[in-house]
Amino acid sequence: MTMTQGGPRHFGLFLGAGVAALMARLLASILYGVSASDPLTFATVAGILILLGLVACYLPARRATRTDPVMVLREPAS
Repeated sequence: MTMTQGGPRHFGLFLGAGVAALMARLLASILYGVSASDPLTFATVAGILILLGLVACYLPARRATRTDPVMVLREPAS
């Protein structure tokens, strides 16, 4: 996955945020000291997931740019 192929990541993030918002009462009963509509908690979790998704896209893309394309094409297929 490269940096431009993060569409599924965004879809999953918004779907997860929607499900979390719908299940806010359950979340409020599980998390001590957090109200059912705590925007700071939702924003923090969303930010962490975005950061992890960006790192998951960036590391393989950076590794791919460091390889020599000619050497990769010359290697026999395994």
